[in-house]
Amino acid sequence: MKAKKKKRQDDFQKVKLKVGKKKPRADNATNTTFRTRGICLPEQLKRDTSGPTTHRQLGINELLSQLHHYSANVKHSALLGLKELLSLSPSLLEQHLSRLLSEVAAVLTDKDGNVRVAATRVLRFVAQSVPAERVAPFFPLLSAHLSCAMTHIEPGIQEDAMNVLDIFLEHYPSLLASRPAVLLTNFLELISHRQSSGGPRKPQDARGRTWTLSVHPDRSMTSQQWRLSVLLRLGNFLQAVVEERPTEEGDLSVRTEGVFGSSGKGRLTPLNLNWEELICKKIDVKVYENSGAKPTPHSTFKLRPEVDPGGVGSEGLDSAETVQSFAGTLVPLLLEVWVEACAGDCTWNTTEGAYLLTPDAMSVMFQVLSILQLLRKLPTQRENLDALDAWFRKEYLGDFKQHFMKNFPYGLRDTPKHKKKVDLKR
Repeated sequence: MKAKKKKRQDDFQKVKLKVGKKKPRADNATNTTFRTRGICLPEQLKRDTSGPTTHRQLGINELLSQLHHYSANVKHSALLGLKELLSLSPSLLEQHLSRLLSEVAAVLTDKDGNVRVAATRVLRFVAQSVPAERVAPFFPLLSAHLSCAMTHIEPGIQEDAMNVLDIFLEHYPSLLASRPAVLLTNFLELISHRQSSGGPRKPQDARGRTWTLSVHPDRSMTSQQWRLSVLLRLGNFLQAVVEERPTEEGDLSVRTEGVFGSSGKGRLTPLNLNWEELICKKIDVKVYENSGAKPTPHSTFKLRPEVDPGGVGSEGLDSAETVQSFAGTLVPLLLEVWVEACAGDCTWNTTEGAYLLTPDAMSVMFQVLSILQLLRKLPTQRENLDALDAWFRKEYLGDFKQHFMKNFPYGLRDTPKHKKKVDLKR
């Protein structure tokens, strides 16, 4: 009698499905059926009607918040709305000036050109409406954004920064003139770049760095036109430094008045005061610190800020040392610009007896001369001016004779324009 064989139990048994029956549900199946309901908050859909709004029913808070949007079109429309809203309600400038300036200045370096142009227009409107004393607390922030735009890697942002600089030079020249240290370096970086070489150092560069003119092929204008644009702003900035600096005793351009007057020979003439008239305020007395007497240890008067030891200080460009440190870099670049403008455009005219130049070259060379004249006007004391003149003669007199006086006199080349033929039948 044979024993029955036991069936082997498999680990995974295949289930045989019957025809017409539903497939059984797996053990690890996930139920994906769910229901949703919308949540509606009517308060969020209401517009802010607490203040003035634009024709799109947008308030100033909403417009300023849209300047952080990723879309360039949204930021551009927000800037247009800001200009519209400020034109309709100028009182908003006093209420939101701090946030308005910080938010608008932050988009001066935006990658979209239309946004930068719209931001410049808003700044121009603000500058036309707000005086300098109200903007003074926020001007360090504006100056920082302007410096970022001037030194940006994109040529288009640098070109738009010149328009912002024009606004500040027109409406806030005194605020710009009080911060010359960073802006002067920015002007240099717009037309040149630093080069560290292992060769012998130039005598005018005490730090071992040389600056050379730079050419950017991606600009929308030629190199000569760009340098002329930068030099025009640099000349206006130096003019603002000369005109907006405070007048002090010993200034070459202003006659000294007050308690002690200068007689021209360095002597001080005392002024007799009647204290009874002084108490009754019949006369005005100007008090200067260290005016010949022993300085007061706890005096609250201060003639000028402290000197910054690193080149151009916060005091401004009024000493021979600070002007020399800046002119030692700027003047060689101006000589290169002069030679570049004169080299390809100088043609001798035997009839007029002068070297003829194109209008662009003439403008560049005239601006170079204007900046050199302004550099000499920066020192305020006679001894500083004499020291600066001696330094200029020692360092650059040979270069001036070689490049400036070599082709003298100069004349303007007249290039006649061809007139278009007029259609007589019209």
